[in-house]
Amino acid sequence: MKLTVYEKPTCTKCREMDKFLREHGVEFEKVNYYLAPLTRSRLQALIRKMGIRPRDLLRTTEPVYRELGIARGTFSDDQLIDLMIEHPDLIQRPIVECGAKAVLGRPVENVKALLG
Repeated sequence: MKLTVYEKPTCTKCREMDKFLREHGVEFEKVNYYLAPLTRSRLQALIRKMGIRPRDLLRTTEPVYRELGIARGTFSDDQLIDLMIEHPDLIQRPIVECGAKAVLGRPVENVKALLG
């Protein structure tokens, strides 16, 4: 099955994922979601495949998270998805997708469930 890694190439965790997959001989495709932005439907599908809520995918340490006041919790799931599309720094990474499942690839061990 095809494995896709949604990443930011300068991200340390994304580079760790790349190394992990190569060392384990796993073929995969990389998508830099800064150059090829995620669509609303793609992000919704990934969130659904991970079995999480949009809020669970947020990077809470990013300056934009504080600037937008997201911590107050007054945003709907749809609004959070829109904010992640508009501000990709808000998205936890890497996201690894394989068929009907996806996981957050931090730590890299999370990906073992997709491979096994």
